[in-house]
Amino acid sequence: MQAKPPTHVAIIMDGNGRWARARNLPRVEGHRAGFEAAREVVRTAAEIGIGFLTLYAFSVENWKRPVKEVNALMELLNSFVEETEAELIANEVRLKVIGRVADLPAGLREKIDALTLRTAEKSKLTLSLALSYSGRIEIVTAVRRLTRDVLHGRLRLEEIDETSFRRYLYTGDDPDPDLLIRTSGEMRLSNFLLWQISYSEIYFTDVLWPDFRREAFLRAVEEYGRRQRRFGQLEREEFE
Repeated sequence: MQAKPPTHVAIIMDGNGRWARARNLPRVEGHRAGFEAAREVVRTAAEIGIGFLTLYAFSVENWKRPVKEVNALMELLNSFVEETEAELIANEVRLKVIGRVADLPAGLREKIDALTLRTAEKSKLTLSLALSYSGRIEIVTAVRRLTRDVLHGRLRLEEIDETSFRRYLYTGDDPDPDLLIRTSGEMRLSNFLLWQISYSEIYFTDVLWPDFRREAFLRAVEEYGRRQRRFGQLEREEFE
């Protein structure tokens, strides 16, 4: 019997620059190819029944890159939103953005807000783009919001637990990732979904992100299907 796919997959999309360098191309061409890979992975996720897909597209730290590269990435994000709109709607994909959205250029924010509104009722797949994202900042922001509610009497101290706290995160009530994928051979979490991945299965691959297409994604999902998730518990036979 075919294993059930993970409900939520999160991906650290890494290797665009190395992919371009290996082909003697400008870095922006690596990012362009990376966005094409993202589109293919989104299609595949919707096709095989994954309910939530979170892509780490741009971190808070990425703002420190050369201005020319940052501007090119913003333009590519603009194109991604414009060019995938019809496809997302047709495939019943809901778009969300997590991160410090206010940091993004105004024009890009407006396009994202419009597409988020247009896809709000779609339910086949929730695609979350992590933009200007930092896991530590997300947790600190959640603590500030929670503290504000306590001070204003909207939340009592005794009501604070893991369930109530998670609602203050960017991801809200979305399920935690079952599977975290990182491409390009690096073995770091890079400040991504630090609260949410506590019990995620992690899959590292040497494949550079622009080459991480349908077959590579399916291999990762198949590997997940062979894992035994214990959440800190013992297997049944270990009790006996």
